[in-house]
This record gives sequence, C-alpha cells and structure tokens, in this order.
Amino acid sequence: MIKKAENIIVGISIGDLNGIGSEVILKTFEDIRMLELCTPVIFANVKIISFLKKEFKLTAAIHGIDKIDQLVVGKINVLNVWREGVNLEFGKNDDVVGGYAIKSFIAATDALKDGFVDVLVTAPINKYNIQSEDFKFPGHTDYLDQELQGDALMFMVHDDLRVGLLTDHVPVNEVAKNLTEKLISSKIQTIMKSLKQDFEIEKPKVAVLGLNPHSGDNGVIGNEEEKIIKPALKKLFEAGNLVFGPFSADGFFGSGQYEKYDAVIATYHDQGLIPFKTLSFGAGVNYTAGLDKIRTSPDHGTAYEIAGKGIANHESFKEAVYLAIDIYNKRNEYQELIKNPLKTKEKQL
Repeated sequence: MIKKAENIIVGISIGDLNGIGSEVILKTFEDIRMLELCTPVIFANVKIISFLKKEFKLTAAIHGIDKIDQLVVGKINVLNVWREGVNLEFGKNDDVVGGYAIKSFIAATDALKDGFVDVLVTAPINKYNIQSEDFKFPGHTDYLDQELQGDALMFMVHDDLRVGLLTDHVPVNEVAKNLTEKLISSKIQTIMKSLKQDFEIEKPKVAVLGLNPHSGDNGVIGNEEEKIIKPALKKLFEAGNLVFGPFSADGFFGSGQYEKYDAVIATYHDQGLIPFKTLSFGAGVNYTAGLDKIRTSPDHGTAYEIAGKGIANHESFKEAVYLAIDIYNKRNEYQELIKNPLKTKEKQL
C-alpha cells in the first residue's frame, strides 16, 4: 500500500443495508473531488456495492480488494468483509442484514485500531437488529469505548454549535440516578480536552444545562442541580475550567445563549439532540470525543421510510467525512505543538 502523506485513509462501515447508509456513502464519493482529500475504504462486499451503485444510477468507479494492504490511494476501495450474497429489502428491519452491519463495523474498527485506516466514519445502524450473542451493545459508541483507549463521549457538531451529553443512551427514568459529581467532572474534562486538541480552542468556554425544569428553581422542582451539578461545576471552575451553569434548558437555545459558548453540555440525550438537530438542518455530525482514534457519523438514522428511493440527502454523511479529516489534521498539529513548546509560543504570537 502506497500512501501519500496528505491523503487520509477513511474507513467506512456500511451500516444497515436496508437503510439509506449505502446511498449517502456512494453519493458522497460520486463527487471525485472528495478523492483529493481522502481515500475511502468501504467495509462491505464489492458485488453488493456494485449492485447498489446501479440501483441509485451512480457512476463513480469502485475498486474491489480482499486485503486492506491492497487499497489504492485516490480510488473508492471496497474491502470484501464477506463473500456470500445478501438479500436486501429496502425499508425492512432484518436481523440478518443487521448482522452484516456489525461485521462491517467490527472489521472497520479493527482496521482503525491497527492503523490501516486513519479515521472511521460509520453509516447508520438499527440498534434493534444488531443485537446478538456476540454483540450486545446499544450502538457504535459503546463498542468503541470498549475497543479503543479513552472515555467515549457523544459530541454533536455543526459549524460552531457543539453539544455534548452527560448521559447518552440511558432511559429517561434512569438519568437522575446516573448523574454523579464524578461523571460530570469526567465528561466535562473530556469535552475540554477535545475542544483544545480537536477544535483548536485554547481556552474553551462551556455551558452546562440543568436536569429539571427551570434548572430546579433552587430545589423547588428537583434537587439534582443543588446537590450534584452545582458542586461539580464549582470544583471544575475553581480548578481553572471556564464552565458555567446549570442553565435552564427550555430557553437556552431559543434565546441564542448557546452562541456565547464553545460547547453546551446537556444532561440527557433528547435535551441536547432535539435543539441540535433543529438548528443544524440535517448537516450535523455525531463525533465520538475522548478516544485515541477518530470516529464520526451522520446525525440521522437508517431512514427506512425513504430507503431505496434515491432521494436521501447525503449532506450529513459528507460533513462527517470532512469533520473526521479536519480533526485528524488538528489533532496531529496539536500533538506536534505540545511536543515542541516553542511552536506553541510562535503560534500565539
């Protein structure tokens, strides 16, 4: 395998083949200018990808390979993770198809761990049909947290809007019992580190949302803010972190307060993702911060209702590829700067 220094190898897991993942992947690389930025490796099966390319009336040439070291820079590489045919029915929730989504994801993750690909971009999966005796994780993030070094954190990104989560795939009735000072401190420090090394923000300023309506109204509507969140934020602030809150979540985004901060941390999934997806207009990216490797994903699901119709918008997937490349470059630059303090000083000047 011959690799140009400036050409990043992007590993891509195929996701649920009955959803829109394959369509948005192929549409993204239909624009051959993308191949000037990176070399994609799709972990799937070349016959299936060829079939899907014809199905969606796309023309970009694909290059089938059987081993990762056969990839060709500047081509759309498809690595054969399996050989057998797969019966596809667009829009159908199928356990067999879910199994192939996980085969692709695990193979791509292994390649990421071993350094054969530089970054990982994952197409959407169905969290229900991926479950098996061999794979009992709620989704991509939890598996990556086990396989890679660091502590994974879901970080939604769109331009300067960044939303992190204290708890992610946790039932609403269990959110409060999961909130601890230790968790809050750990998650916020992960966000701070990511903002510095992945987004080049020297002194990040972070806002934290409260759990209860009106952020608890000083204990009148719940006491998690007074007993857990405020003490944790106070300790972090006294340690030199620019962290503020907890803010009442209901008006925080509508009033534009989020624009004053480099990131916003929500206490649970929907509190953060509903306003994020409303503001990002389908171009947002799910970034797994806190790990030693880089993984991004579009901010949408399998979209069974439009799968196979050729109308899926690939903007979010394309942005996921862009962000993975951008973070890869910024992280490498950051590592170089901290190794050489003189360069850091020169940059500040």
